[in-house]
Amino acid sequence: MALSYKSRRRWSLVILLIGLPLYIVATVTVVNWLDRPPIVVELLVYVVLGLLWMLPFRAVFRGVGKADPDQPRD
Repeated sequence: MALSYKSRRRWSLVILLIGLPLYIVATVTVVNWLDRPPIVVELLVYVVLGLLWMLPFRAVFRGVGKADPDQPRD
């Protein structure tokens, strides 16, 4: 089932305003469990986890910044 443009915009806001801060807290918690690894390993974990969060949401974010395709043109 495909989401409409309006629902994708709403879901993207929910993901960015609620989901992303929760994911950041979880990521920092995971890195703290590693007992202060070397800076290169810590940076690699942050980069990988920073890119990993958006993979499941690609369909939601795709085309959200563009004009509404469902709206009639003038």
